[in-house]
Amino acid sequence: MILIADSGSTKTDWCLADETQTIAFKTAGINPFFQTDDEIRKILSREVLERLPVTDITEVFFYGAGCATPIQCQMISGLLRYVIGCDQVEVNSDLLGAARALCGHESGIACILGTGSNSCYYNGKNIEQHVSPLGFILGDEGSGADLGRRLVADCLKEELSQPLRDRFFARFQLSREQILQAVYKEPFPNRFLASLSPFVAENLDEPEIRLLAVNAFTSFFRRNVLHYPQGETVHMVGSVAYYYRPVLLEVARSLSLTVGKILSAPVTELVKYHLNAAN
Repeated sequence: MILIADSGSTKTDWCLADETQTIAFKTAGINPFFQTDDEIRKILSREVLERLPVTDITEVFFYGAGCATPIQCQMISGLLRYVIGCDQVEVNSDLLGAARALCGHESGIACILGTGSNSCYYNGKNIEQHVSPLGFILGDEGSGADLGRRLVADCLKEELSQPLRDRFFARFQLSREQILQAVYKEPFPNRFLASLSPFVAENLDEPEIRLLAVNAFTSFFRRNVLHYPQGETVHMVGSVAYYYRPVLLEVARSLSLTVGKILSAPVTELVKYHLNAAN
C-alpha cells in the first residue's frame, strides 16, 4: 500500500493505492517555503491522518512545491514519518513529479501551469535542465497568479473596456482597496491573484482578454521552454494547462513547438508510475 501526494501552493492531491484499489482525496496546499513546521504538521494531522483508512502504508512518495532543496525535503520527510508512521518516505519537487507523470521513462519537456508555473527538460530519469520560475513577482509566467496579476493590473489601470471592468468587479465583489490589501498586505497574494484567473477563462471570446492570455503563455514559452533542447515534445500539467488548452496549443504552434500530454493533475499517472516500479 503506497501513499502518493502532489502538493501545490493551493491544494494537495493524495492517493492511497495498491494493485486492487485507489482512494483519492484533497487537502490544503503544503509548501515548506511559505509554511512553518507546525502549520504543515497540523494539515497532516487534521486533514490527512483522519482520512487514511489503513495504517499499514509501506511507502510514501511526496512531490511538492517548495521541495527544491535538501533542507526542505528533509523537513517534509521528517513530518511525514512522524505523523503517518511510515519509515519509507521519498520527498521530491513537484517538478520531478510532473516529469514522471508526463514523460514516464521518456525524455521530454515537462511544464507545470497552475497557481504558479515551472518547467524542465527531463531525460527520462532525471531533470537535466531547469529554468528557475522565480515566483509570481519575478516570474511564474503563464500561471494562474500571472493571469490574475495581468487582469487586475489592466482593470485598475483602465486598460480594459468599461463593460469588462464592470463585469470583473461585479463577478468578484471587490473594491480597488480590497485588491491592493490582498496583494500587498495579506498572506498568499499568489493564491489570491490565481483565484481571479477564472475570469480570463470565462471571457476568452473577448479580444482584450484573449490577447492577455496569449501574451501570458507566449511569455511562458519564450522565457522558459525555448531554453530547452529543441525538437523535444512539450507536456503540460495543472489547472491552467487543462482549462486553457486551446490557447496554449495556438501559442505553441506559433512558436513551432510540439505539444504532447496535457493533464489537469499528475497524481493518477504517478500512481501508475510507482505501482509499475514496485512490480
